Amino acid sequence: MRETHRQLWISDWLRVADDYRTLAQSARDSGSVQTAREAWLCSLTALEVVRSLSCPGDVERADLAGEVGISLRGFEAEAGLAIERVKIDCFDQGVLAGFFLPALGRGPSAPAVICVSDEDITLGSMMSRLLPASLCGSMSLLLVDAGNSTVHRSFKPEHRLQCWLDYLEARPEVDPQRIAIYGEGTSACHASRIALSDRRIAAAVCDGGLLTPLMRRASLRWMTGSGQVVPDAAATGSLLPSRRLPCPLLMVVGSRSLVWEQDALDLQAGYRKTGADCSVVVPNNVPHPLGEVENFVAVDDFVFGWLDSKLRTARQHEPVTYL
Repeated sequence: MRETHRQLWISDWLRVADDYRTLAQSARDSGSVQTAREAWLCSLTALEVVRSLSCPGDVERADLAGEVGISLRGFEAEAGLAIERVKIDCFDQGVLAGFFLPALGRGPSAPAVICVSDEDITLGSMMSRLLPASLCGSMSLLLVDAGNSTVHRSFKPEHRLQCWLDYLEARPEVDPQRIAIYGEGTSACHASRIALSDRRIAAAVCDGGLLTPLMRRASLRWMTGSGQVVPDAAATGSLLPSRRLPCPLLMVVGSRSLVWEQDALDLQAGYRKTGADCSVVVPNNVPHPLGEVENFVAVDDFVFGWLDSKLRTARQHEPVTYL
């Protein structure tokens, strides 16, 4: 029964995506450019809901990349937005690939954000989710395709990110003093490392350096057979990284994070004792037939609002936010 509900839920959202795509095409034919743009974005959001509900063996998942591509091309045409396919050389170690989205309504130079997701998330999926949220700001986006790279695996991810930093610095429309990093899943760890080692990073959405000690603690529990779930004071102290990121950081707790809420709050408390800028956001969930799904729209809106506030002089955020 649960599987039937899931398939019905997926079918409903596929129909929503198709309806918005039809609306976009109709609006384009009638000259309603703004309506067409919004409809393409709504179609992309619906397809991202489908992806979050789908399982690897679903037939719908196999066709999802094509559906996302159609909506992306439609939006790109209506918005006059030049989504640039980028390939760069990485220290003569191979080629890195990504997409560059210029800021809308930018001045001579605008802030830029390097967005990095887990390798099992396609570049199209990341773009379909982040594009609607990013258009509310005035930042350029560089979406890094972690899976489409000829660079050898032994080459550290933070060194790859340094190549992307060099690339952005060379672009005249990017302000080199206002470059941020946004990492999800395991890439949140890579984002922390580049923010720690490279002072060109002005703000970071990352794990704050938590992943390595978390994995170490989990391994210790496994080797000792300890079933302890709530760490004591000594364990909490050993979890906190010995070095602090020099830039403002935001930790996102939820399905795209490997960090638990309490661990993030412990790290934040340590940062605040030193007067450092550290924020935590905890997503809410939306009910569906299988239980709940994370409200990724609210999360991404908050993340880009936070980035905008750190790369510009904008509104202040609460140190801990529950969406």
